[in-house]
Amino acid sequence: MLRRRLLTLPVLGALLLSACGQAATRLPSSITNQDRILTVAIGVDADTMDPMRQTTTTVQNMVDLVVEELVTLNAQGQIVPQLATSWQQSPDGLTWTFTLRQGVRFSDGEPFNSQAVKVNLERVMDPTNLCPICGTFPSYVAGISTPDQDHVQILLNKPLASQIVLGALALTTYGILAPNTIRKGTPGYKDQEHPIGTGPYIYAGRVKGDHLTFVRNPHYWGKEPYYQEQVFKVVPDAAVREALVRSGQAQLIVSPPAADLPQLEQDRSLQVLLAPDDRTIFLSIDTQDSQQPLLQKVQVRQALNYAINKDAIVKDTLFGAAVPETAPVAQNLFGYCKMPTQYDYNPNKARQLLQQAGAEGMTIKLFSPTGRYIQDIQATQDIANYLRDVGINVEGPMTMDWPTYVGTLNVPLDRATMDVALLGWAPGYLDASQSMVLFDSALMPPRGLNTSYYSNPQVDSLIQEAATQTNTQLRAQEYCQAEQLVWNDAPWVFLWVQRYPIVYSKTVTNVSYNPTEMFNTVYARPA
Repeated sequence: MLRRRLLTLPVLGALLLSACGQAATRLPSSITNQDRILTVAIGVDADTMDPMRQTTTTVQNMVDLVVEELVTLNAQGQIVPQLATSWQQSPDGLTWTFTLRQGVRFSDGEPFNSQAVKVNLERVMDPTNLCPICGTFPSYVAGISTPDQDHVQILLNKPLASQIVLGALALTTYGILAPNTIRKGTPGYKDQEHPIGTGPYIYAGRVKGDHLTFVRNPHYWGKEPYYQEQVFKVVPDAAVREALVRSGQAQLIVSPPAADLPQLEQDRSLQVLLAPDDRTIFLSIDTQDSQQPLLQKVQVRQALNYAINKDAIVKDTLFGAAVPETAPVAQNLFGYCKMPTQYDYNPNKARQLLQQAGAEGMTIKLFSPTGRYIQDIQATQDIANYLRDVGINVEGPMTMDWPTYVGTLNVPLDRATMDVALLGWAPGYLDASQSMVLFDSALMPPRGLNTSYYSNPQVDSLIQEAATQTNTQLRAQEYCQAEQLVWNDAPWVFLWVQRYPIVYSKTVTNVSYNPTEMFNTVYARPA
């Protein structure tokens, strides 16, 4: 594949003026006051601001400014207290008791207490609600008890691995909203697009496709943030994001053009973080595709895996900002198991498998987002060319804005229209359970994010066994067995695990991250 030369800075400046100068003028006039406002440039707009309904780490970064969870993850990926100060598991493993932080109020003045937690957890676990990344945790919850204002109990129908209980409660999905905004029977119970939480910032509103604004919560229970406002500017073009941070119009960006990382690292005015990441990038294949039934054949799906030169794309298009995937889950997750047989680049084997399946000259529709992942549309263009090289007719790659992309992909099987789509998944905690939910047949859209509509009863059984297995060694073995079955069935084209580049101005300090693709600007401040 041809190596791409990215834009030089003079061209970037011109592009900035033409592509986003008009949008930039719609930001608050005080945006240039860098002592008061922090501007962050991101690649995609939010499809929803409801913690229960969201599916995207970029959205989680914003929602978590407003909404807090019972527990959270630190920079090392460990579970630490947040709205709960401590927790205890009963000897039989069926009751988890959380002691709640006292003196906390939601930004609308409502008190935070056990009843607020109960209202939130019951909303998220209501099977009539849409919660794409709830996972299997709700199915194990028998009820929520509130023995007093300062304690809440989660009652399970069977013991679960502690990693799953605490990991689930650390997800943005289980963030605690002001109870009056999500009462059952009100519109907010199903979809709350203006979250009110206990966090350090208050969601002030948005201009769709342009920016979202957050203002400091004057009544926050914890340490007060420095910046009075944080503005998240929606900029799908990576080159334009780079121009914004170089020009000082943004203080932080994520995922700049990968080819520019060495140059950015040499810029004395900027700080570059190549943060560790748990995001797998893959092509989700509709394994029950009625429009292209040949994708239902395992030989065809395996052929797609052998047809693509992942090493070349990582080197030439991603410029080393990733490593090829060697299992269905990322290497830094508990339960990761390197597959004994890899899908190495082998176009001859791909052609042979296509011939055996009677799929020579087949046609597929290929989709990709733009600005969501590192070099996403560029990498998908490479992928399309590799697939054409083995005789597949590829329509696309077709692209669209992120909210439309998610809305088109996360649909019931009878409404599915994407044959093959580029996606990424970053588990919210470092456990294989959070990746394997993408292969659970009970979690096909809209109930979950099994967008390949993959179903294997053996895999389902192993996932359930691992969830309730308290022996750590046996859990790892069960995940390994499940991963091997998934790898052979190839519901995905397994591509790579990407790094997470964060670039920010050296006029700012106290920017941090955690290994689940989350940056943290809460306590950022001028250097």
